[in-house]
Amino acid sequence: MVSKSKSEIEFPYKTTSLCPECLKVLNAEVYTEDGKVMIKKVCPEHGETTEVYWGDVEMFKKAYKFAHDGPGIENPIVDSANCPFSCGLCKIHKSQTALLNIVLTNRCDLMCWYCFFYARRAGYVYEPTIEQIREMIRVARSIKPVPTNAVQLTGGEPTLRDDLIEVIKAIREEGIEHVQLNTNGIRLALEPDLAKKVREAGCNTVYLSYDGVDEKTNPKNHYEVPKVLENCRRAELGIVLVPTVIKGVNDHQLGDIIRFGADNIDIIRGVNFQPVSLVGSMPKRERDKVRITIPDAIIKIEEQTEGEISREDFYPVPSVAPISHFVEAVTGIPQYELTTHWACGMATYVFKEDGKLIPVTRFIDVEGLFEYLNERAEDLKESKLKKIKAVKGVIDLRKFVDQSRAPKGFDVTKILFDVLVKHDYTSLGSFHMKSLFIGMMHFQDLYNYDIERVKRCEIHYATPDGKIIPFCTFNVIPEYYRDKVQAEYGIPIEEWEKSTGKSLRKDIYRVVKKPRE
Repeated sequence: MVSKSKSEIEFPYKTTSLCPECLKVLNAEVYTEDGKVMIKKVCPEHGETTEVYWGDVEMFKKAYKFAHDGPGIENPIVDSANCPFSCGLCKIHKSQTALLNIVLTNRCDLMCWYCFFYARRAGYVYEPTIEQIREMIRVARSIKPVPTNAVQLTGGEPTLRDDLIEVIKAIREEGIEHVQLNTNGIRLALEPDLAKKVREAGCNTVYLSYDGVDEKTNPKNHYEVPKVLENCRRAELGIVLVPTVIKGVNDHQLGDIIRFGADNIDIIRGVNFQPVSLVGSMPKRERDKVRITIPDAIIKIEEQTEGEISREDFYPVPSVAPISHFVEAVTGIPQYELTTHWACGMATYVFKEDGKLIPVTRFIDVEGLFEYLNERAEDLKESKLKKIKAVKGVIDLRKFVDQSRAPKGFDVTKILFDVLVKHDYTSLGSFHMKSLFIGMMHFQDLYNYDIERVKRCEIHYATPDGKIIPFCTFNVIPEYYRDKVQAEYGIPIEEWEKSTGKSLRKDIYRVVKKPRE
């Protein structure tokens, strides 16, 4: 049966977390204080830790109403289920792999003050072979009920791989339809033909690090970004801007970043804000100084766009599950369900017309449409209607669209019908070309860790030992996952430099220092 929206959440409630010092699994309490959602845990050895979980109670309540668990994994890779210390994936994992990260290298051409992940610090170079990458894809493609179909190439800086084009081709040959390249863009700027080469190899999107609109907020690639846009335009390679948001550093420019994206909407497909994850040992006063959560960022967007984009325009990731339910009911084929924990991310779409930003919620009754699709999905399952003509007779999407408020020349109802009923995604391309996705994903750290979020993670890492690891275990518990596996499959720096004739030091293009107080 298709699940209904949940009722209002009750505080306090219980969950499980980790001690940030010894990693002991602890009972934790999520409660409210001064309009914020907090998480508290007590370690017998290291004492109490309290941390802000979400910066706004009311938005948390709204997000919770859309909480929905997916079908899980029918063929788990590992037998043990000791979350989060036996990831692989296991039988208690509740979500599918919506995006598979593959680390191509831990080398980078930048040295950024806040980065925790580069070869010189690790002491070795990790670069899986193409055949190892193929095996990772095959494992992910074997997952049931829905095989992985989207891969992100990440690092380090993946464009440092001399065989990047061959890697992309190999991944596409293994059946992956969507490939995105997570990059700082330096090489895309310096090598005019690289964007075209990766596009022709099968890359769909560039996931571009972009922390602000000036050199102070974005020292890593401020001067290279215009060239990146130029080269990607020529290659017809879409870009998603990915700002790491740090309170007191760049949170005053969220509206400006969105406007920059909208001004370049012909090539920029979205802005995916990532509130900073606080790794390492950090006193609470220091955490409070830089910590920003999803609702904090959304409220700043509302203020900085003067209400053109408001907090009411954002919905949590699992809110779109009814779309999957409906398409699955029509086709009889299992579909991806975006069923992350409700606190993991929020998103909306905006359009630009006459210099103004128009969120999709201003002309589509989003909640009404989602409820309607869930109801029709149940009806279709019961009636066994599978043919488009039969479905067309029971589906009426017009009542959820105010065409008078929609962008001009944009038949929203037709696009919805083509995608949901006819499964014709040509018009969906038109939607993405004219809209700007605005999302945010707040990855966890040991202070705000919630194991219930880990169980529902959909952004995973593949490793050469045949496992698939949720993001917030792979990076947050590196001694168990990221560092452990990469050290095992890595090569000591001296040996790597000798065998390749390269120098890690010569890779460095820019050193990004911590801004002064």
